[in-house]
Amino acid sequence: MDQKYIIGIIAVLLIAIIGGALFMSGSGTPARADNELVVAAFSHGGEPEAGYDPMYGWGDRGEPLIQSTLMKMNRNMTYQNDLAKSWEANDNFTEYTVKIRDDVKFTDNTTLDAEDVAFSYNQAKTTGEAVDLSSMDNATAVDKNTVKFTLNKPDSTFSDKLLYVGIVPSDSYNNETYGSNPVGSGPFKFVQWDKGQQVILEKNPDYYGKQPEFDKLTILFEQDQSSFNAAKNHELDLAAVPLEYANETIDGYHSYLSESLDVRGISLPVQNNTGKTNDDGVPLGNNVTADKSIREALNYGINRETICKGALNGIGVPNYDGIAHWLPWYNKEAAIKDGEIEKAKQILKDGGWEDTNGDGIVEKNGTKASFNLYYPSNANERQAIAVAVAEQAKELGIEVNATGSNWDEMDKIKFSDPIVWGFGSTDPYTMYGEYYSTEAGTGYNNPALINNSVVDKHIDDAMSKSRDESYADWSAVSWDGSTGISPKGDAAWLWIGEIRYTYFIDDTLNISEPTFKLQPHGGDAFGNIYDWVRVSSLNETK
Repeated sequence: MDQKYIIGIIAVLLIAIIGGALFMSGSGTPARADNELVVAAFSHGGEPEAGYDPMYGWGDRGEPLIQSTLMKMNRNMTYQNDLAKSWEANDNFTEYTVKIRDDVKFTDNTTLDAEDVAFSYNQAKTTGEAVDLSSMDNATAVDKNTVKFTLNKPDSTFSDKLLYVGIVPSDSYNNETYGSNPVGSGPFKFVQWDKGQQVILEKNPDYYGKQPEFDKLTILFEQDQSSFNAAKNHELDLAAVPLEYANETIDGYHSYLSESLDVRGISLPVQNNTGKTNDDGVPLGNNVTADKSIREALNYGINRETICKGALNGIGVPNYDGIAHWLPWYNKEAAIKDGEIEKAKQILKDGGWEDTNGDGIVEKNGTKASFNLYYPSNANERQAIAVAVAEQAKELGIEVNATGSNWDEMDKIKFSDPIVWGFGSTDPYTMYGEYYSTEAGTGYNNPALINNSVVDKHIDDAMSKSRDESYADWSAVSWDGSTGISPKGDAAWLWIGEIRYTYFIDDTLNISEPTFKLQPHGGDAFGNIYDWVRVSSLNETK
C-alpha cells in the first residue's frame, strides 16, 4: 500500500480521535462549554403550555429569567429591588406607589417605563392566569417612572404581588404570539423553543442588574426518571428529580436537598353533599367528611412522622397547619400529638360512628366511613401520601380509597372529594384562597368549603395590618381552620408534611447554596442564578 495513503489514513484517524475527545465528555456525551448551562428543572414549573408569557402564569412562582419583576425576595425572605427603586403603601393598604428605574430597555431596544408596568398588571388581572390580583382594581402610570396600584380592599400582602408579575412591552404585546417569542428585560433573552424538548436562552448583555456568569442556558423538559438518567449520562449541569431519588448517587455529581415552603395536605369538605353545585356544575360537599368527628379522628390518628419517614423518603418535615416552619406566621402551637389511634377511635365513637357488622369500617345512620382520596398520578409523593393515609386510616375504622387521576378529572370532584394538595408561598394571601368563606367552591379555592366567620375575621384583620403586625392573625387562621384543637376549629384540612426539593448538581457547578431560595410550591430552581459559577472543584468559591 502506498506510504502516503497509509499516512493519510492515520492522520484522518488521529483527527477523528482528537475531535471526538473534544466533542465528547468523559461519559460519552457532548461536552458543554464552561459558559453554558444545561438544566432539567421541571420543578421550575415544567414546560409552560402557554409559552413564556407572564400574563398566563410564566414566572408566577419564581424567577422568570426573560422578564424583569418589580422586586425579588432573598432566601431570608426580605425584599430586594429589581425594577423598583422604592415602594410605599398608604395607611390602610388600599394604595401602593412604586418608583421604577429609568435605565431599562427591552431586548427589542424599546424603553421600559411605568406604562409597561401598569399594562402588565392590568393584563395579568384580566387573564386571571397568573398571580392572584383579585384585590387590585387597577394599575396606572402616574408618570414615566411611577406606578400607582389601587386596591378594592385593604391588603397588606399586596407587596408580595410586586414579586411575581413579569413585565412585558405594552406597545408590542400580543397575547397570541408573545408566549412563543417573548421580549423582556430580564437577565436572559429568548432564543428558541423546541416544544416538548427544550428552551434555549442567552445572556442579555443589556441587563441592568448583576449579570449571570453563563452566556447560554438550555432548559430541558426532562422529568422524573428521564431527568435522573440524563444526569447519570452527564448530560446536565443540574437535574431536578423526585424525592424517591434523594438517596441515590451519581459519579461527578452531588445531591442537594433544598428546603422548601411547599406543604402537602388533604382537603376534607365540611359540608354535606345535598346535590348543590357551584356555577360550573361541580358538586359540593361530602357526606362522610362533613361529620367533624371523622375529620378530627384523622387529624389525631394519622401519624405524620411515620409518613414523612416512609412516603416522603425520610426527608419530609411533619406539618400540622399548612404553613412551612420557615415562615414567620408559622404556628408552633398547632403541632399536636398525633398517631393516637385509641383517641381517634374514641372521637369516632363519641360522634356516633360504630362498626356494626364487623367489617372493620365504622358506620353512622347507615353511612359507612368510606371516601375516595384523589391525587394526580404524575406526582409520586402525593401518591405515596395517599396510600400511607389510607393504610393508617384503616386502623381507625375509616376506609380511604387512594385514587390516582389527572386534573381534568379532579376538576370535576375537587369540592366533593378529598384531594392531596400542595401549597407554599412567601405570600400569606395563599391562606385567603384556602380558608375564606366567599372563596368556597370557586376556581381551586377553599376546596374544604370552610364557612367560618372567626376565620374570615382573622384574615380581614391580617390584611388591614402591616406585615409584621399581621402574623398573629395569619397563624390563627390555620389554628381555627385546620387542626380542630381550638373550640372554634373546623379540622377542615389534614396537613401532612413539608417536602424538600431534590437536585443533582455537577461538581463543577457551584449554585451558591447559602443564597439558593427556599423553594415555593412548584419550585424556583433559578432564583439565585446570578450567583451560580463554574468551578474546578466542589469546594471552590469565587
